[in-house]
Amino acid sequence: MEEMEEELKCPVCGSFYREPIILPCSHNLCQACARNILVQTPESESPQSRRASGSGVSDYDYLDLDKMSLYSEADSGYGSYGGFASAPTTPCQKSPNGVRVFPPAMPPPATHLSPALAPVPRNSCITCPQCHRSLILDDRGLRGFPKNRVLEGVIDRYQQSKAAALKCQLCEKAPKEATVMCEQCDVFYCDPCRLRCHPPRGPLAKHRLVPPAQGRVSRRLSPRKVSTCTDHELENHSMYCVQCKMPVCYQCLEEGKHSSHEVKALGAMWKLHKSQLSQALNGLSDRAKEAKEFLVQLRNMVQQIQENSVEFEACLVAQCDALIDALNRRKAQLLARVNKEHEHKLKVVRDQISHCTVKLRQTTGLMEYCLEVIKENDPSGFLQISDALIRRVHLTEDQWGKGTLTPRMTTDFDLSLDNSPLLQSIHQLDFVQMKASSPVPATPILQLEECCTHNNSATLSWKQPPLSTVPAEGYILELDDGNGGQFREVYVGKETMCTVDGLHFNSTYNARIKAFNKTGVSQYSKTLVLQTSEVAWFAFDPGSAHADIIFSNDNLTVTCSSYDDRVVLGKTGFSKGVHYWELAVDRYDNHPDPAFGVARVDVMKDVMLGKDDKAWAMYVDNHRSWFMHNNSHTNRTEGGIAKGATIGVLLDLNRKTLTFFINDEQQGPIAFENVEGLFFPAVSLNRNVQVTLHTGLPVPDFYSSRASIA
Repeated sequence: MEEMEEELKCPVCGSFYREPIILPCSHNLCQACARNILVQTPESESPQSRRASGSGVSDYDYLDLDKMSLYSEADSGYGSYGGFASAPTTPCQKSPNGVRVFPPAMPPPATHLSPALAPVPRNSCITCPQCHRSLILDDRGLRGFPKNRVLEGVIDRYQQSKAAALKCQLCEKAPKEATVMCEQCDVFYCDPCRLRCHPPRGPLAKHRLVPPAQGRVSRRLSPRKVSTCTDHELENHSMYCVQCKMPVCYQCLEEGKHSSHEVKALGAMWKLHKSQLSQALNGLSDRAKEAKEFLVQLRNMVQQIQENSVEFEACLVAQCDALIDALNRRKAQLLARVNKEHEHKLKVVRDQISHCTVKLRQTTGLMEYCLEVIKENDPSGFLQISDALIRRVHLTEDQWGKGTLTPRMTTDFDLSLDNSPLLQSIHQLDFVQMKASSPVPATPILQLEECCTHNNSATLSWKQPPLSTVPAEGYILELDDGNGGQFREVYVGKETMCTVDGLHFNSTYNARIKAFNKTGVSQYSKTLVLQTSEVAWFAFDPGSAHADIIFSNDNLTVTCSSYDDRVVLGKTGFSKGVHYWELAVDRYDNHPDPAFGVARVDVMKDVMLGKDDKAWAMYVDNHRSWFMHNNSHTNRTEGGIAKGATIGVLLDLNRKTLTFFINDEQQGPIAFENVEGLFFPAVSLNRNVQVTLHTGLPVPDFYSSRASIA
């Protein structure tokens, strides 16, 4: 039970949860702590302004991390707010349990209301201190979050199991042992506090005082509050929405909020999720059992290493004492090496014991917490947290992956002292391996007839020499950076063929291979020179396109089934060199405005290309064109497109520019400068447009001559 305690503590205050609420990310917070970490957001980010602009789709909108936080894989992992006139930059603080939280932007006004009923500042935002996801509160404030009654019940049982003697709840400093409990006040009193705060006269005379143990039992047996809907506080939860993964009431269904969703009976889903959590726990229980056995094995290894070390040292000392005085000077050096090996082995094993113990404690704590949750008889409360718990159990089980429960160190000291050299060679005395070892494998041979390049990918094949008798356990393939730089490992494994993607176009790479086994590694093979394609051949990528995009002609021709603009990317990305491709307009009806250009792989797929900061594009109608990036329109240029027109896109990553052409004529000035990174060809269109992609094209002659002059 004690290992479960960290599951029951608030990440903000570090104490047991008090009136916990469930955030949309499935994490919990004390209701008071949630109010303390509210941050006021600018007017433009409020739910009202979002709904007014047509961008709001739910009561709780997660904020754009690029606007609201400074968060990346390279920093500490905790966001920080800044840049608002109403919320100046405030440093993060650490809660008692080590989680960084954000202090409120301004002190909350004094109020006599409870934390749940007190009004929250307008445009308030809350950030989960565990997953750092941010969301804006609607008019309901914190009342819009469901309460985690299951967690309250688990904490209550846990505290009751730990409390040997109940303490007075009104003592100001060191609480004394309680002597009575008032059933009406639900408070434990010691004798002095009872006389001071609960006199046996007046309105309190009719209150019933019982012994503390009896009061604890009656509190535990008191009926729990029936779960009510957060939107309709007078309605009880009676059904469960499968799509939204939340309990709902009949009034929610009558209002049509879940009209197109699959809705099932609350009791049936309660039993189903309990069964799923129980099944997931079975696998985790097996991993915990294996971990316990593994810890026993590691502890036995410690003892064996100690015994082998003592035995080895005794043998070494006996051999050294048999030699002359010159040997004694060498003996100290050899003993130092043995002790170093001894300490190294112990350190590796002890580190593995420590690491495995921590993981086992976390796993056991999660198991005990889940078992307590399964004991709950509140279907609605259980279903509010069951999905998150099932995911955590599966994730924890996956963390006990292959190799985790394998010793990283052997107990043997594979060394022996050779005392055969002559006295004049005693200074050369050194350790030799006690066990006969096999030789390293032979150098692999590259099979040149099977090695090739395609676009910016390279395929290499190799084999062991025909007369080789030493088996290889695996191979290491190394490539340089395509510019004569240092080699780096790109593949380690047992296969004898490997394809390396994502190389630079028009670049020369050097490749080499070596084999390895337990004894060591072989020599490198001969170096193979690989030349990637000068120009790129590629098609559109169905895997990353919007679902409304329609493909044909081996994914070279695309159109759309929707009247709204949808985005499709090319299969190949560019980060170096000069690249040119064209798109022929096969159909152009009702004067739409398709967009052409380049984009990052995570560009928005359901809006016109260039609406976000992940795309650089030119959109064009039948009369004129504009350049667009991050929803900023620039350089209006006369001249449009029609059926049969050709749009050319020239991406020059050497000069960091992007230029567009219509029917072999440059459209406007250079569209964008200082572009660098990884870009994919991109198009956005609707059902009125169909285009066909043409690739493998050389750079236009007039641009090549202009670049050479520049």
